[in-house]
Amino acid sequence: MRVRGIWAAWAAVLTAAWMLALWAEQGQGLVAGANGESVQWAWLLRRDLLLLTGVWSLGMLSLAMWLALRQPWMERPLGGMDQVYRLHKWLGTTAAVAAVMHWIAKESSAWIKTVWGTAGRPARDAMLPWLAEGRSWAKDLGEWAFYALLLLVVLTLWRRLLPYKPWRWLHRVMPVLYGALVFHSLVLLPQAYWQQPVGWLMGTLMVLGSAAALWALAGRIGRARRYAAQVHAVQLLGTRPAQAPLEVLCALPAHWPGHRAGQFVFVRWDAWEGAHPFTVASAPGACGQTADGRTLLRLVIKPLGDYTAQLHRRLHAGQAMQIEGPYGRFDGRAPQADGQAVPVQVWVAAGVGITPFLAWLEARQPGSMPHAEAPGDGLSTAHLHYCTRDAASDALLPRVQNLCAEACPPVGLTVHDAAQGQWLRPQDLEHHGPELDLWVCGPQSLGDALQQGAQAVRAQGGRWRLHREAFGMR
Repeated sequence: MRVRGIWAAWAAVLTAAWMLALWAEQGQGLVAGANGESVQWAWLLRRDLLLLTGVWSLGMLSLAMWLALRQPWMERPLGGMDQVYRLHKWLGTTAAVAAVMHWIAKESSAWIKTVWGTAGRPARDAMLPWLAEGRSWAKDLGEWAFYALLLLVVLTLWRRLLPYKPWRWLHRVMPVLYGALVFHSLVLLPQAYWQQPVGWLMGTLMVLGSAAALWALAGRIGRARRYAAQVHAVQLLGTRPAQAPLEVLCALPAHWPGHRAGQFVFVRWDAWEGAHPFTVASAPGACGQTADGRTLLRLVIKPLGDYTAQLHRRLHAGQAMQIEGPYGRFDGRAPQADGQAVPVQVWVAAGVGITPFLAWLEARQPGSMPHAEAPGDGLSTAHLHYCTRDAASDALLPRVQNLCAEACPPVGLTVHDAAQGQWLRPQDLEHHGPELDLWVCGPQSLGDALQQGAQAVRAQGGRWRLHREAFGMR
């Protein structure tokens, strides 16, 4: 809801700036026909839509550029870096849609000429004098940048078209495309608008967005939170490498700031491959330290793609690596209001989505985390629903069962074995009560189903407070 709310609020700000510009034009009579006649409505509509879609496209893309910087302060208002990336994707998609509408509005001139002719066409707006000679360049550059932006968004949303590695390198040209769109907008925005709120807003966004683009091109994103680490141990949890998860113990340097259970990190083993996000599958301090005092943390990686399927052959003890983070606020902390009962906490994990819950469970082991038993620290009794493809061959299930059995506060466990036809449905959670604090990490289809279930419960007067890990960073 935070992502939707912020997106809607930002869209409202951009639209309000456009509406103020229209109001100023109507009040001051700034729009006139090319030959002094009244402006024909179709031409006026085209002109207004060009401005609106341009403001939307550049405004959405500017905020997306800032969110791409992965600044820690962004996590609090949005609820975690995964939600930051979710909003980033929404903004990029909206910018592309607005750009398509902008292009359609631009090309509509031929159709308007055919139907109504050129009579009543608005006079060409005056541009900033010192940029007037760049009008032709700005048009061509903006059009080519539009095509490239549309291609990048399609490749991002339709993942099967391009593997992660080439997509990652292709996506790095986005700051360059943004610079081209800034030049397009700077030259073609009418001079009169620069004296109005829409011009002030666009100018501010151009400056801030360009600074973010330069920061990205310089390779500065996340650099302050990168730590040189080392692979301490590697273990394949099973006999079939194509299906078995890989456990990697990582040794962190002394200045590692630590993490909270449920957070994730970006890990880089290969400079060409780049960094991949993985949830830390251990509680702070649960893995101990190396002989020389370096903190250990655990990653549990399932072979879900070409890269992760090869890691069991590529990684070895003593190998250098780089860790960036930690990020995320998927920590299982339920807000507690004085005098109000704490909602029943239910965890739902499927597939690799079990990893944050492994860290949560370790944080509840007696003696492992002193604060785990402290009252009022956001921890309460919970129940874990673990969805697995085949419980008989699931290498992580025994660990989950042992951790749940020893957890304090207690954590109940229900296993949904797909091999036995035991699929989790939203109604399977209804016996926990109408007031749930629901934490979900797993495939998007499962999250969507539970979100629909939560909406149905609200319609009946109940309340499922849904926390959903949005781990799609592409």
